Amino acid sequence: VQLVESGGGLVQPGGSLRLSCAASGFFDNMHCMGWFRQAPGKEREGIAHINTRGGSAHYADSVFGRFTVSLDNAKNALYLQMNSLKPEDTALYFCAASSVGWSVIEYCGQGTQVTVS
Repeated sequence: VQLVESGGGLVQPGGSLRLSCAASGFFDNMHCMGWFRQAPGKEREGIAHINTRGGSAHYADSVFGRFTVSLDNAKNALYLQMNSLKPEDTALYFCAASSVGWSVIEYCGQGTQVTVS
């Protein structure tokens, strides 16, 4: 069971980044996958998740309309397209998965840093 994020970096306000998450070992058993983030001094925030067997994606109000989560079952990969980035989006972004539901995170990666400045 492994999740590996990539794609973070430094970007100017208004810019875009695309995060990727490579999943291995369990993809077919997961109910949902998504992204959460944590900024220094702030609580962890679940920002987007999607059902692995189809269904709509769900977003936090803070990213709705700017971020898009998508899943490629053939590649066992999860993506997060981030547009119109703001300084307050600066955080460590984690890929996560659950066989139960988004409220019960069972697996997460090491994170990738996104800095908007």
